[in-house]
Amino acid sequence: MSHASPHYERLVDERKKELFSGIRGITLEIGPGTGPNLKYYSGDVQWIGIEPNPHMHPYLRKEAESRGRAADVRLASAEKLPIEDNFVDFVVSTLVLCSVPDAEAALREALRVLKPGGRFVFLEHVAAGRGTALRKLQRTLRTPWRWFVDGCHSDRETGRLIQGVGFRTVMLDEFRLPIGIVAPQIAGWAEK
Repeated sequence: MSHASPHYERLVDERKKELFSGIRGITLEIGPGTGPNLKYYSGDVQWIGIEPNPHMHPYLRKEAESRGRAADVRLASAEKLPIEDNFVDFVVSTLVLCSVPDAEAALREALRVLKPGGRFVFLEHVAAGRGTALRKLQRTLRTPWRWFVDGCHSDRETGRLIQGVGFRTVMLDEFRLPIGIVAPQIAGWAEK
């Protein structure tokens, strides 16, 4: 993962700079992986990372240390956040909701831990449009894709889930990247 993501990160760098520009205060990132987002946070962010894969923790700590940032890395899942209600200012998810077993539960947890007025900031790949050739390919490759890409569902309708879980406001931008079956992407924020 630490070697495969640089191409993707180059493709979304400007978008991430824009998405992360207003993030301040207590920020919870679910599934931070190897830490590619740490470079986007301002110095006044109190960062907490919820990473269920313990093999990612050394990468996260090394990346945080290289950026002079404290890393509060916790072993937990997005569906059961070890955080009290109404505690964080921001929850961040990038390329995570495709691989959590229960994305709707993870989104409900994000909503629960956010302070009133807090924001869920996201950048995720999503299912292609219904009836398209790409959607059919995503469905055909669903099972082997999950086996080889750490549980990823290439055809998950994540945008619909975000819009339906109970956020007060959702701002969502759809776009495409030149990266095969995960080309359809969404980015934006949802406010509690």
